[in-house]
Amino acid sequence: MKKIPTTSIDIDQQPGHAIRRLHQISVGIFLQEAGDLGVTPVQYAVLQTVGNQPGIDQRTLARNIALDASTTGGVVDRLEARGWLERKTSPEDRRARQLTLTLAGEQALRDAIPVMLRAQEHILAPLNEDQRSTFMALLQLLVTQNNELSRAPSDATGR
Repeated sequence: MKKIPTTSIDIDQQPGHAIRRLHQISVGIFLQEAGDLGVTPVQYAVLQTVGNQPGIDQRTLARNIALDASTTGGVVDRLEARGWLERKTSPEDRRARQLTLTLAGEQALRDAIPVMLRAQEHILAPLNEDQRSTFMALLQLLVTQNNELSRAPSDATGR
């Protein structure tokens, strides 16, 4: 068996490492921009998805934002405790919980949208317009083609 030298791999040239680092940077930028709002990127994703689809059930929400059910439940619990989300039993399926934004949740979402847009702009700032378009197309391709390999595949890929 041929021995692979352990010192020959440059971790900074590995896509997984670069993606993890970009995720760290992305979250850091979002939290820096969010300031006093106290909204995390995942909480924003929940608020935006529920705002886009009032009455969405918690299981569908989890699949749409690619989170496992227990993590989604915790995020929903925290947003409900803040008075931003309301959870109601579905009239069609008493086991399902439908989610809607409260008035305070709608305001929190309106406040968070410019924060999110600034964060996205900041993340992509080093790229020119052509590079941004190429980067986003390639990123979407990787996410879509590898979706089923995720621990929490998204039903929303390829929209």
